[in-house]
Amino acid sequence: MAARPLVSVFSLEGAKCGETTLPVVMTAPMRPDIVQFVHTNMNKNHRQAYSVSPWAGKRATATSWGTGRAVARIPRVGGGGTSRSGQGAYGNMCRGGRMFAPTKTWRRWHRKINISQKRYAVASALAASAVPALVMARGHKIDDVPEIPLVIENELESKKKTSEAKDILSAIGALADVEKAADSKKIRAGKGKARNRKYVLRRGPLIIYKTNDGVERAFRNLPGVELCCVDRLNLLQLAPGGHMGRFCIWSQAALDELNIIYGAEGKDIPSDLMANADLARIINSDEIQSVLNPAKRANKVYLRKKNPLVSIKALAKLDPYAAAARASEQRAEAARKDSRAANLKKKRDVAKSKLQYRAAGKAYYEKVSKQGDVCSEGFMVGKI
Repeated sequence: MAARPLVSVFSLEGAKCGETTLPVVMTAPMRPDIVQFVHTNMNKNHRQAYSVSPWAGKRATATSWGTGRAVARIPRVGGGGTSRSGQGAYGNMCRGGRMFAPTKTWRRWHRKINISQKRYAVASALAASAVPALVMARGHKIDDVPEIPLVIENELESKKKTSEAKDILSAIGALADVEKAADSKKIRAGKGKARNRKYVLRRGPLIIYKTNDGVERAFRNLPGVELCCVDRLNLLQLAPGGHMGRFCIWSQAALDELNIIYGAEGKDIPSDLMANADLARIINSDEIQSVLNPAKRANKVYLRKKNPLVSIKALAKLDPYAAAARASEQRAEAARKDSRAANLKKKRDVAKSKLQYRAAGKAYYEKVSKQGDVCSEGFMVGKI
């Protein structure tokens, strides 16, 4: 924010002719969020209501055929002999039908804005206009301007000729910003060309005066130049698009009037939440550190909770007897597992020892199973 106690006053020829005090409102805190919010809502307050015709899509004479005709129950155009006969009507899915939820003129077009917020936004925009970096960041050409904020003597308000206005702007180095705006003029893209807003151009300087003794006639025809009375400061002009940093050219009377508009008997000037924004330096200062609690050590590391249904150690803390019984059961199970392995080994050894006699047994069985020659000559029954 601007912090100079005095501001130079320049003559119409561009020479320094005096000094004046910087208004206190120029040191107000800058809140781009509030400026953007207020600008967005203010910009809605000059909209004109629009809607589609109440009878659009409903001018056809159509009735539903009802059920039983194997067609949808949408109203259909009557008659015959044309392709229109039998076509669906009225519905938003029908050709030539109305739109879904037709727009109405009683929509909530305008927005009410808290007056404190509006004043805060205007104060922030005024403070931003006194910072050269923000003015340049907004795109204004102020390389040849001797000082920001730029204050001109009161004779500025009595000029009535555009040629005189151009000479004044050239003398104070502000003509480059006007030429920038003039060079940016182009035809608008879209239907606005047919709605009395064919051309668009960028914003130039804002002339702020106290008394209109002809200054509006002098500057109104310059491209991009806007004028505003200090008693009617408008955020839409101070921060076009919701972006702070408009290049303002003040008359000395208008700048001095700010001390009356804002201050003890006028509008309140917002106060900073923090006078010093260097938060790290504030926290690490001796005054703050001396009253703070000592730094805490590393957080205590807690062991993972054991499940007593799985861990015997965890169960022993809850029920030592149950833990002992479970340990005994585990030992018995291990013993049973060992004895089972020994018995299984013994059985396998016995089976393996029997394998060596299996071949001999099979051979013997085949031998004794053969049929002999006892009955080759028939039975010798009764023969001795």
